Amino acid sequence: MLIIENIVWLLVLIGVMILVHELGHYWVARYFDVRIETFSFGFGPRLWGFRRGETDFRISLIPFGGYVKMAGEQAGDQAADDPRSFLAKPRWQRLAIAFAGPMMNVVLAVALLTGLFMYKYPKPMDTSHSAVVGHVAPGSPAERAGVREGDRIVQIEDEVNPTWDEITIKEFSNANRPLRLVLDRNGRRIETHITPRLSERTGVGYAGWSQQAEIQVSEVVPGMPAEKAGLRRGDLLVRIDGKPIRSLLSFHDEVRASGGKPVVLEFMRDGQLQSLSIQPVFQEAEKRWMIGVAADHRIVYEPLPFTQALAQSVHHNVRGATLIYEFLRGIVARRMSARSIDGPIRIAQLSGDAAREGAYTFIHLMAAVSLNLAIINLLPIPVLDGGVILMLLVEMLLRRDLSMPVKEAVFKFGFVFLLMIMAFVIYNDITKMIVPAG
Repeated sequence: MLIIENIVWLLVLIGVMILVHELGHYWVARYFDVRIETFSFGFGPRLWGFRRGETDFRISLIPFGGYVKMAGEQAGDQAADDPRSFLAKPRWQRLAIAFAGPMMNVVLAVALLTGLFMYKYPKPMDTSHSAVVGHVAPGSPAERAGVREGDRIVQIEDEVNPTWDEITIKEFSNANRPLRLVLDRNGRRIETHITPRLSERTGVGYAGWSQQAEIQVSEVVPGMPAEKAGLRRGDLLVRIDGKPIRSLLSFHDEVRASGGKPVVLEFMRDGQLQSLSIQPVFQEAEKRWMIGVAADHRIVYEPLPFTQALAQSVHHNVRGATLIYEFLRGIVARRMSARSIDGPIRIAQLSGDAAREGAYTFIHLMAAVSLNLAIINLLPIPVLDGGVILMLLVEMLLRRDLSMPVKEAVFKFGFVFLLMIMAFVIYNDITKMIVPAG
C-alpha cells in the first residue's frame, strides 16, 4: 500500500513539473506562430484527449515525461517547408522555444518558495550565522586536520566567512581533495588542510564535523523507545547523560556509543526542563543503536512580506543551483560518486514521505525537483533541451545547418546515452534499498 501511495505522489509531483515545462515550450512556440500538432502528457500510445484548433491535447500511456510536437520539428518532415514549421523559424526563435521549458521550471521553483515563505519562513535560531563547529567525530578527517569543538571556520578554500551551507557544499563535492581551512580558536588564527573522504554509503565527501546549533526533535518513530518513553516532536534537546548536546552528530554518536545501556535525555518542553531514561535498541539494517528520533537544528517560522519572500526564494534557488552544479562537477572530476544521484524510485519515496508530512514539505520538495529538472534539461545532452540549444548555437556560429547524417547520429547517441543513465539511476536506487546503510 505504501508503494502505491508513493507512486501516486510521484505522479502528482512530476505531473506538475511536466505540465509547466511543456507549457513553456507551447506558449513560446505559439507566440512565434509555430503550428503545434500535439501536446502530450506522457509518451507512447494515446489514452485520452481532445482536439482544440490544430492541436491534439492528449494523455499517453507512459506518464514519466511529456512532449510538444511542432510541425516540421525535424529536418525531412513533410511539414518542413511550411512557413509555420519549427525549422522555418529563425534560429533565435527556436533557441527561445527550447529554452522556455527549463525557464518555466525555474519560474515555478521561485514562485513556490515565494508562496511558502509568505506563509512561513524557516529561520534558524542561530542568528549569528557563524560557522562554529559543534562536534568532531573521532578518527574523522576533521579530527586529523586538528579541528576542535568550538572552532569557528573563517575560510574554506576561497570562501571567506562561509555559512555552514557553503561549507557543506565544499565538503560534499571535494572527496579526497585537500581543502584549505582557516579557523578561529579563541581569537587565535589557525591554518590547516582538511581532506574529506568519500562516503561509501552516500557517495559524497565526508569530513566528520557538524555545526553548533540547538537541536530539536523533528520526528519520533512510532513503536521505538523514544516514543514509548514519552519524547515528542518539538522537544528541544539539552543534554544526554549529562553531556551538552551542541550538534546532531554529538547526539547520534552518544546514542551509538551507549552499547544498549539506558541514556538519560534532558530536554525543554513548554519552557520546562524535563528528563527521560530511554533504552536504545540495536537496528540490524542500520548496524547501530537507536532510540527512534529524527532531530534537526532548531528553527522558528515567521511569515515574510512578498518582496522579502521573493528575495529569499531567489537566494535559496541560486544556492540550490550552485549545489547541483558542484555535485555534477564533483562527479565528473571523480571527487564524488555517481551513487549520490537519486532516481525515480528514490524520488517516489521522497514524494510519499513529503506528502505524509504535509503540504508545506511536499511543495518544498516540488520546488527543489523543479529546479533540478530545469538544470538537468539544460545539460548539453542530445534529446534534452540543452542538446537542442547547443546544436542551435553551433549552427549560429557556423551560419549554416548541420548535415542530416550528423544530426541523426548525434540524436541517436543522445537517446542511447539517456537510456543508459536511466538504467543506471534505477539500478542505483535498487542497490541503495538492498545494501544496508553502513
